[in-house]
Amino acid sequence: MPSSSVPAVTVAQLRSFLTVATTGSVRQAATQLVVTESAVSAAVTALSRQMGVALIERAGRGVRCSPAGVAFTPYARRVLGLLAEGAVAAAAGGNPEQGTVRVAAVTTAAEQVLPALLADFRAEHGGVTVHLQVSDSTSAWSAFTAHEVDVVLAGRPPAVVDDAVTRAVRTNRLLAVSAPHAQVELASSTWLVRELGSGTRIALEALLQAQEIRPPLLHMGSSGAVIAGAVAGLGIALVSEDAVRTLLAEGALRVVRVPDLALVRPWHLVTRAAPTATAQLFVRHLLAAPGGHFVVGRGGSPVRRDDLPRHLHPAGEARSGG
Repeated sequence: MPSSSVPAVTVAQLRSFLTVATTGSVRQAATQLVVTESAVSAAVTALSRQMGVALIERAGRGVRCSPAGVAFTPYARRVLGLLAEGAVAAAAGGNPEQGTVRVAAVTTAAEQVLPALLADFRAEHGGVTVHLQVSDSTSAWSAFTAHEVDVVLAGRPPAVVDDAVTRAVRTNRLLAVSAPHAQVELASSTWLVRELGSGTRIALEALLQAQEIRPPLLHMGSSGAVIAGAVAGLGIALVSEDAVRTLLAEGALRVVRVPDLALVRPWHLVTRAAPTATAQLFVRHLLAAPGGHFVVGRGGSPVRRDDLPRHLHPAGEARSGG
């Protein structure tokens, strides 16, 4: 393919390729897309021809991305994401009250922060369609990069994520907790671990390294499983205070003292620099909601570090702008 030419690819080709890349199977891709296997194979073959290189290769009984396919995947996701974003903007027809907002939130924020805010938003803006994607932080930022979501509520955006503007932040303090009568020792008791990609898991790994301890670990997966495991006495869990506030008040959990523990990982409410009109409507509502507890930048501008109260400064970071 000449470097100056633009390949004549179709949406169906891109979707077929990405679904095959995700499932590792033409058959499973066809099932998900509700088309025939031959249609999926033909689409991927045509896309490879347009790219001038094989994007999929055999791997045992299944298939996988070739090195070229791995390199092409994020671009394919971004193209489809931009098309979806454009369709959302066009469907609103200049009226944000009839539009769609696509939101990604990490598990704890989705379970503890958003429900009441979403209910209030829907009651006031009933014409808006809200799509909520709940995932770990890595997946949330991946979806944002691919233009698959308009708004993210998660930890601080990674430096590699382009066009991410923090509109507001909300406090999120991490606590170490255990069953009330469990005998725990930081270095020898079992610590309950979240799934890969979880920001809390990353924080726990950093905490154990800072404490210079290597305790037994029990991988529990989700936030709910980790909390349930702590209540059952399986070990110590590092969790968001939002997620366990009621359990602490009821006496089902207690706080475990960790020397020098000052983990604050604020939730960041993030959009692109030029969000859709409906995304702007959604963010404005969250910032005005009495139960949101979001901190905004000076004069309503995007949040900089120096705008934050000291208790929202992530531990261990220098006090500089950004």
